[in-house]
Amino acid sequence: MPLSTTYPRLLADVGGTNVRFALIHHAGAGISDERNLVCADYPGLFDAARAYLDPLKVAPRWAAIGIATAVADDLIRMTNNHWAFSQAALKAQLQLAELSIINDFTALALSLPLLDQAELVKIGGGEPDPHQPIALLGAGTGLGVSGLVPAHQPGEAGRWIPLQGEGGHVSFSPFNDKEDEILRILRREFGHVSAERLLSGPGLVNLYRALGELNGQPPAPLSAAEISAQGVDGSCPLCREVIDTFCGMLGTAAANLAVTLGARGGLYIGGGIVPKLGGYFATSAFRKRFEQKGRFSNYLAAVPSYVIVANNPALRGTAAALDALAARRGG
Repeated sequence: MPLSTTYPRLLADVGGTNVRFALIHHAGAGISDERNLVCADYPGLFDAARAYLDPLKVAPRWAAIGIATAVADDLIRMTNNHWAFSQAALKAQLQLAELSIINDFTALALSLPLLDQAELVKIGGGEPDPHQPIALLGAGTGLGVSGLVPAHQPGEAGRWIPLQGEGGHVSFSPFNDKEDEILRILRREFGHVSAERLLSGPGLVNLYRALGELNGQPPAPLSAAEISAQGVDGSCPLCREVIDTFCGMLGTAAANLAVTLGARGGLYIGGGIVPKLGGYFATSAFRKRFEQKGRFSNYLAAVPSYVIVANNPALRGTAAALDALAARRGG
């Protein structure tokens, strides 16, 4: 298969709130024409894609889409968004020769080996072992979880197998008595309380309401962004408690993921919430809680953690997914 027949390539990163599009026009070209659209403005992914492509007058041949939901069969139905579609139908509508749809955090995981040091902020730990698994999680509209498993031997160039799962929906794991009480309050409303019910944008609002109830303080109608801002600047004591608690809970969730994967290659944090916390996150309870794992505290103390501050890295991951597909097809 001639490589030229796979271009132009359409890239997309579909979250619960926004969809980001980009193009690679020809072999050897970089990612260009990046544009962000609001999902709520369009009835579906095809409509958003046409709104992006029509002004550019480009007809892509191949496309890769990272999407914030489970990818298990032809029908894709988003968890935190009203969009639903058939993969086969979307491929036909866009007149594509090839369409690859993967979980959005699988796409982000594929970008990790491509990031440089300026696109990462290290938060504690030692040095990564390049021959051990890498863990990834991130809070935004939902809680994304993925990782990379090495497929190379020592001395070889890095080859990685990305994980495609839905780890944000594991049951929330409380760490102390107060978190037990928070779980009790949320269980009353949701029944099953996943980690995402607390470690996400909507989770910040749930946490704000639960802590308000525990403190006997009726919460104001604040958005997740307002809770974060007022927590970081200290103007609202309840919001500060929410952010402190959130960072601690994220540390426990990250530690659970790291020991599950044996992630001595490092723990990476993406999503829209943590990077916006800036320097506050580095001094928060996150790293202390990450290392509070009883007999495995020393094990986790050696695992480095990084906040991803790159611009739209998941698009690089979708591009990498198409490169890998072309290689398998002999392009």
